Amino acid sequence: MNLNQFAYKLGVLGTVVILVWVGLFKFTAVEAGAIKALVENHFAMSWMYKVMTVQQVSNFIGIFEVLTGIGLFASLFFKRIGFYAGFASAIIFVTTLSFLITTPDVFKTIEGFPVTDFFILKDIPYLAISLMVFVRGKE
Repeated sequence: MNLNQFAYKLGVLGTVVILVWVGLFKFTAVEAGAIKALVENHFAMSWMYKVMTVQQVSNFIGIFEVLTGIGLFASLFFKRIGFYAGFASAIIFVTTLSFLITTPDVFKTIEGFPVTDFFILKDIPYLAISLMVFVRGKE
């Protein structure tokens, strides 16, 4: 295995860990409450609170994240799965990054320096990994 292959697998496995870990955390009341402001202010997601409870919405998102993580892991053995898992993962990370635009007061100024909820910004490299998996799944 060359360094490029190792780096790719490490990136995919790191993304799997994040998706599964955060996805499972969505089943807690704390996380369900923590994502409420993000979800309820999002143009493509706010409708979910009209048909589900706060916990059910969080559980739904968690299931999607866990299944996507499992799909990314499987893509290491079955390349074609990567097409679907990479696409699903990209949707997750694009949606999360869009919270920077859709959530009121997400940007603040501290001592004259603009800051945001930096946990969202971590999704930029995860989006890159997702797109790499998606492209490899098409080959």
